[in-house]
Amino acid sequence: MLNLSHNHLFGLIPKSLEEMPSLVDIDISCNQLEGPVPNARAFRNVSIEQLQGNKGLCGNIAGLRTCRSKKTGNEHKLVLIIAIPLLCVSSLLFALIGILILYKQRKMNPKKSDDDLLTIFNGDLTYKDILDATNEFDVAFCIGEGGCGKVYKAQLSSKKTIEGKRLISSSETVTVAVKRLHSSSETVNFEAFLNEIRALMEIRHRNIVKLYGFCSNVQNSLLVYEYLDRGRVAKTLSVDEEARKLDWPKRINIVKGVAHALSYMHHSCLPPIVHRDISSNNILLDSEYEAHVSDFGTAKFLKCDSSNFSSPVGTYGYFAPELAYTMKVTEKCDVYSFGVLALEVIKGKHPGEYIQYITTPSNGDLRMEDLLDPRILYPTQEEEVLLVLLILEINIWSQVIPMPPKRKLPPPRPLNGPITQAITQPST
Repeated sequence: MLNLSHNHLFGLIPKSLEEMPSLVDIDISCNQLEGPVPNARAFRNVSIEQLQGNKGLCGNIAGLRTCRSKKTGNEHKLVLIIAIPLLCVSSLLFALIGILILYKQRKMNPKKSDDDLLTIFNGDLTYKDILDATNEFDVAFCIGEGGCGKVYKAQLSSKKTIEGKRLISSSETVTVAVKRLHSSSETVNFEAFLNEIRALMEIRHRNIVKLYGFCSNVQNSLLVYEYLDRGRVAKTLSVDEEARKLDWPKRINIVKGVAHALSYMHHSCLPPIVHRDISSNNILLDSEYEAHVSDFGTAKFLKCDSSNFSSPVGTYGYFAPELAYTMKVTEKCDVYSFGVLALEVIKGKHPGEYIQYITTPSNGDLRMEDLLDPRILYPTQEEEVLLVLLILEINIWSQVIPMPPKRKLPPPRPLNGPITQAITQPST
């Protein structure tokens, strides 16, 4: 296996690769290569994911365009020269007709409400349904508040549909969570609102919160999610009675769930998605204590042909320290935050200075008891082994990296894939 991905390679694929019979697999994704894919052994069983992100590859591989002859290319150019102006004129004509029809409809019915502004995927939930369910966002329905707005608990009729399916419920209602951003007259990050919609509409995973719909009008910007009974991990850990219910199997399962979600976002999404704000406030628990990653307002879609530089965002105490001077966003930023979160779940509170201790190999004073939540029983032998493995993994891929005197790049931190495998399949 030869991995040449993310290397800024350009031009044609070298013919010399055809002279390497021992090479059976290759990954050239996220470069700037173009031209035909060689008929070499390494490319015969290659998948489209291993070629993705190049600007002009062609060949007889599913997902790639077929290579064209020069003559065929000229013919296609002629067709485009004729077709494009016709399409533009037709599109403009249809747009004008549509605007005219819309104008006449509004003129005939000026009192029409904003009910249809709420978009539920192929469903019929309306803006008015949300207003009625929350008594126009009465404080009695508010279950949380953050920097962007407030979250409300709403009971909706089970006869409504979400995602094209009837809501299945044992009663006549179903519960959803409605995030209401500050009104347009106040400070509101509308870009984060759109970013969260884009992220959650493109991904589906059992450990990622499900977005049912959204709305934006003059009065409100709303996001409608599935309701998760037990709320934020941070809140659960802060209440002794609730924290005692989180035994070691549940806590280990929470860490696994977040690891699976991040692995999906980093390795199964195209382009990869970096959350950038993994913390105990953004992990929600359902009735079975299953973890769900939420709040994608700061998420970033990584681009193969982009440097992905950005100002540091996230929650203090969780974001990777190298971001302060490299400004480069990668999947490894989430890996650091995940390491801090995993320690917090095990310890029962933010690890604070223990992050420094656990990432110092020469530190022999750190005891297992120092990293465990004293509110629950000491783990069994089997659970303890898994916890030790987990902490050792954190020691490897969640290192605190001090500011170097000459601003050299920090040592590499592994991606999330090996982490997930190590947690879910610990060696014996």
